[in-house]
Amino acid sequence: MSVLSILGCGSVLNEKGEVEMDAIIMDGKNLDSGAVSAVKCIANPIKLARLVMEKTKHMLLTDHGAHLFAQAMGIPEIPGEKLITERSRERWKKNLEPDSNPEEFQKDLGTVGAVAIDSEGNVACATSTGGLSNKMIGRVGDTACIGSGGYADNHSGATSTTGHGESIMKVVLARLILYHMEQGMSPEVAADTALDYMKTRVGGLGGVIVVSKAGEWAARFSTKQMSWATVKDDNLHYGIYAGEKHIKSVDEALASEREGF
Repeated sequence: MSVLSILGCGSVLNEKGEVEMDAIIMDGKNLDSGAVSAVKCIANPIKLARLVMEKTKHMLLTDHGAHLFAQAMGIPEIPGEKLITERSRERWKKNLEPDSNPEEFQKDLGTVGAVAIDSEGNVACATSTGGLSNKMIGRVGDTACIGSGGYADNHSGATSTTGHGESIMKVVLARLILYHMEQGMSPEVAADTALDYMKTRVGGLGGVIVVSKAGEWAARFSTKQMSWATVKDDNLHYGIYAGEKHIKSVDEALASEREGF
């Protein structure tokens, strides 16, 4: 199995200082997908998105409707304050200052993404985010939108995206990458081509993780940095900055973590 992921903790806050999160999950075997948007007081929105996929005939539930569905499914509510980190609160306060520019503080935020392929060639993707710092209440970005925040199809591969949501939606970034792969591009070339198009066409920056139906993978970004990691053939590959790539065995990585890595 090959698994590629971007990891993070906590969520950014909207203009009111609250956590509103979006998430999507997709199964490449049958193109089933589930998503939620603008959800509050849910610790793991991706779990709720999966329930949307598996327990309803719909693909996206939002806000109050998603909240009611979560209650019906027995998903526990978490007090909003427990989902707020001190770092997010300080950033939110700083962005409230008259001369602040929230766009300057979006480079290292808040999306968690994963793509995977199993031994039978089935691919899947999952993406979860709090969005942009100090966003308008009710703002929904690319993450919950199929083809933008993520896409998975056994005929080509799977991808998960991060970056400026409005730009990603304009070019339907996740599906665009898979389209390029269907035309014969490798995951790396397809990702770079799509990211370059988004940058030149709409001025947007972002990052993507991709796995092909053959198990080839790529982690590419037009931002200054993106934390990523993948496991393949019992080896962990990981990096943060452009051109950076470290490799160690999974056993070594687990041992390092136990020792306080």
